[in-house]
Amino acid sequence: MSGGWVSALEPAHATRGRVRWRYACRPGAPSDPHALERAVATVDGVRKVRINAAARALVVEFDAAQTSAERIALDILRMVPAQARKAGARNGEPSVAPVALSAATLLATRSLQPGLQAPVAFGTAIPLLGEAVDDFLEKGVTSHVLEAMAVAISIGRRDYLAANTTSFLLALGEYMESSIERRSDDLLKHLLKPAVDEIWVERDGAEIQIEAGEVRVGDTVIAATGTVIPVDGTVLGGEAMVNEATMTGESVPVARRRGDAVLSGTLVEEGRLRIYAEKVGAQAAAARIADFVEQSLAVKSKTQLEASRMADRLVPMVLGLAGATWLVSRDWERVAAVLQADYSCALKLSTPVAFKSAMYAAGKSGMLVKGAKALERLAEADTFVFDKTGTLSTGKLEVTDSVAFKPGYSPEDLINLAASVEEHYFHPLALAVVEASRRLDSPRHFDHKEVEFIVAHGVASVIDGRRIVVGSRHFVEDDEGIPVAEHREVIDRLHLEGKTLLYIGFGGELLGVLALRDGLRANSAGTIRRLRRLGVKRVLMLTGDHPERARAMAEELGLDDFHAGLLPQDKADILQRLAAEGARIAFVGDGVNDAPALSGAHVGISMHNGADVARLASDLALLEDDIARVADAKALALATRRLIDSNFKLTVGLNTTILSAAAFGLLTPIAASALHNGTTIAILLRALAGAGLPRDRRTGPVATRRGKVSA
Repeated sequence: MSGGWVSALEPAHATRGRVRWRYACRPGAPSDPHALERAVATVDGVRKVRINAAARALVVEFDAAQTSAERIALDILRMVPAQARKAGARNGEPSVAPVALSAATLLATRSLQPGLQAPVAFGTAIPLLGEAVDDFLEKGVTSHVLEAMAVAISIGRRDYLAANTTSFLLALGEYMESSIERRSDDLLKHLLKPAVDEIWVERDGAEIQIEAGEVRVGDTVIAATGTVIPVDGTVLGGEAMVNEATMTGESVPVARRRGDAVLSGTLVEEGRLRIYAEKVGAQAAAARIADFVEQSLAVKSKTQLEASRMADRLVPMVLGLAGATWLVSRDWERVAAVLQADYSCALKLSTPVAFKSAMYAAGKSGMLVKGAKALERLAEADTFVFDKTGTLSTGKLEVTDSVAFKPGYSPEDLINLAASVEEHYFHPLALAVVEASRRLDSPRHFDHKEVEFIVAHGVASVIDGRRIVVGSRHFVEDDEGIPVAEHREVIDRLHLEGKTLLYIGFGGELLGVLALRDGLRANSAGTIRRLRRLGVKRVLMLTGDHPERARAMAEELGLDDFHAGLLPQDKADILQRLAAEGARIAFVGDGVNDAPALSGAHVGISMHNGADVARLASDLALLEDDIARVADAKALALATRRLIDSNFKLTVGLNTTILSAAAFGLLTPIAASALHNGTTIAILLRALAGAGLPRDRRTGPVATRRGKVSA
């Protein structure tokens, strides 16, 4: 493929649905503003295009609900001049017209009068010859130049059947190659299709339900219990507990009320909010995942660039072989046969097709890869460094300690009392307490009156005539007037261990506290073992947690090392130190504090429930909350590298054989062209179909871990 048509786009002015850029075309690219205008008009979502060539100004009006200025700019920068020359292709669709024309000419070759055969063959070859002239003037001798020379030699020898057959095979090959490459792009773009959804908004004092695409900035959006917030905005009214794990990585819901900011993709677990919509559609945080896919189409890997450079270097070699063949044999038919075969197309196209197909396979399997470079670097990674919370651990709370302060009450009694009133609600703290009660040897349910839920505070009820409250320290101590200072030593110890505390007040006294923390993922150990089988040399853990807890987890998982009590910058510093020692690091994290480490690693992987900034900083984002996907990603990267290496060997081996046979006169130009184009298409199809996860992609069964209950 040629270089980009537009080399620079500088934003000059933008409003909703309209943007003006100052543009510059790449040297040697077509400068016709009308051609560029027509090409930009084919971009998805574009309504109107106007170009002022004198001012180098490009004005685009577009459907803001369908696309964004950034995405259109990316599409424009990806345009290549060759696309505009290919028979009026629209939206990059390869045209079948050249194939049909050359096929018709080939079929009519023998029935044409002798005087018409030469002009018909020449007329059919004009597009090929014209493109070859353009390529020669812009880039020198390319594969198109060699192909045109072969056709010209056949016409000069009056072998019109060979000329027309070659023109047909070249047109068919180019059509198939373009179709296969486009297919790999379409596979990736398939991941961009949004889920159909409807949203409740408040208009003219009434609540109505509208299509998601109809929401506008300034609308008042309603989000109630169990719904995902569809926009970025500010709370106008109401109060709710919002689970922001998808954006912040924090598993504990947070209270959101008037004046607080909320993000799309977060879940209202309890309550109801009226939200002023500030960012909608493609601008909202949850929609930015689409940008990752668009960016991945434009990013070339080191392997891809090396393959392209090698293909360009081999073109003069083929030309030299053709010259040597003529000097030795003085046979123009042999020369034409040699010029039919080159390494360029298969080398240049099979690598990006394999990468894009692998990225699509990754997306279908729950992994979003941001470009070929990410897969390439992941294949090279020999050291995996994991953040702990929400990564190796579940991010889901479980009860670790039950401490009763009143005589006559056991830790089990405390859990059963709290579970009896919490069982009516579905926020993570309540679910964890109920689950802890179910795991007890003697779970017990205490009869109680109607339960009162106080948003962002806790729950309250009456058991045996006494008021029971379960919730935050603020709720128990400040709102209910229950003193807790007497037990400060125990409370402080649990806090220092990084645990979330639930306070239980009963009859106006502090009955005890429950400590909760997220547990180790059931398949963390299995994933680490699989990474080692895939060739990873070292596995480490970084955490802000206390050293004792980190050491116990590292031993349980069989890690090579760990670093605890870290600040965000400490993680990045450790990665820099490891990189200086020669390690190629894959860092896996999920929180805002992991963003510096994700950016600084050889390749960064963000968890599904990670913070938005972590997903933006990473090279690969997991779309499922399953740590096994990390090993899947490594396996996919290695499989893709093996596929590319084998395709490279096939390309070099097959084309070298064809060239050698042609030089020794064993192949006619028709046979050489058929073999060359056929093997090229076969290699591209192999790249398209062969990329994907190996069959053995899953970790074996791993024993689940149960939390402890201690007095």
